[in-house]
Amino acid sequence: MSASVYVAGLGLISAIGKNVSENLASLEQEQAGMGEMHVLSSVHQKKLPVAEVAMSNEELAAQTGMPVGISRTALLSLVAAEEALKDAGLEDPDSVRKGFVSANTVGGMDKSESFFAEWLTNNRGGRLKNIVHHECGSITELVADRLGIRDYMATISTACSSSANSIFFGARLIRQGILDLVIAGGTDALTRFTLNGFNTLMILDREPCKPFDEERKGLNLGEGAGYLVLVSERLAASLKKDVYCMLSGYCNANDAYHQTASSPDGTGSYLAMKGALEKSGLKPEDVNYINLHGTGTQNNDIAEGTAIKLLFQPHFPKMSSTKSFTGHTLGASGAVEAVFSALSVRHGLIYPNLRLTKPMHELPFVPEKRFLKNQLIRHVLSNSFGFGGNCSSLIFSKA
Repeated sequence: MSASVYVAGLGLISAIGKNVSENLASLEQEQAGMGEMHVLSSVHQKKLPVAEVAMSNEELAAQTGMPVGISRTALLSLVAAEEALKDAGLEDPDSVRKGFVSANTVGGMDKSESFFAEWLTNNRGGRLKNIVHHECGSITELVADRLGIRDYMATISTACSSSANSIFFGARLIRQGILDLVIAGGTDALTRFTLNGFNTLMILDREPCKPFDEERKGLNLGEGAGYLVLVSERLAASLKKDVYCMLSGYCNANDAYHQTASSPDGTGSYLAMKGALEKSGLKPEDVNYINLHGTGTQNNDIAEGTAIKLLFQPHFPKMSSTKSFTGHTLGASGAVEAVFSALSVRHGLIYPNLRLTKPMHELPFVPEKRFLKNQLIRHVLSNSFGFGGNCSSLIFSKA
């Protein structure tokens, strides 16, 4: 059994960049990705800001070589997964046991919506090929096939903690000696189904969101994909480039409080963070930065903040929510923020919590407001908390 799991490659596409370097530049320049929707067609087009990837399906298809008719969820996935695998720099990737563990929550819903719009008008209308890849696992299969991965494949869909769970499941596959390398992360595209669902819950902000602000009004939905190439200790030693960091801790917990809300006392959040610390052998004071789940909703932020207060008081690390840049990318969010966390460890970075003007009065800490460089970062905690109380935390540490 391999004692450690390392992050060897990163891939990312979001509303603030088409690759890892563009995302990092936007974070440093404090450029958020929220704006009027252009790719997604919706009755809320002029009313609700979203964080869309600034590429059409045609452009994504041309970059990946996939058909234009394939779901946007798969197109985003392949862009980020290919970048991550290339970044890892394996000389002979076919010589190792590889797996692809990918998360999403909407599957091919964007294409299903097109089908049903036509079918409702004419019950002999609609292109059946648009619903072939409707379910979440089909998206993973499409991308795994393009990546040439045959040894292992799995899809995880646990709401907003999905891709965090895919990352630590990938790590467990490596630690148990089943695989040498796992491309782990997640993807999600904006759909009318998702937008309308969150709007029905009345948790969408009509302005760019401001997580952990006293006057927060909700979240902005986003889209994107993020992947980490996780490798065994043996494989890491054979690479000609330095790894980014080590995945030292992880935990999933479930408070089962409500279908769409976190427990007000932060039970699930607390258990996930505490469990990840125990897994890594760290104490709360060892953590240098927390990438907050930080959606900007009344419920989520107070639940997470209460859990952090309980676990870390009186010594609070620096923290921020990068959803203030990317919006809430749902099934992709855990992986998008895991990429940011790995970069934080590697380069000593702290990201700003944009638009924070009035800190929450219930909490004894204030998230960071500016981009900070050259920080002493040895351990980063990344939180991803989902519907149904499915809460996951990851810890990335200096290798």
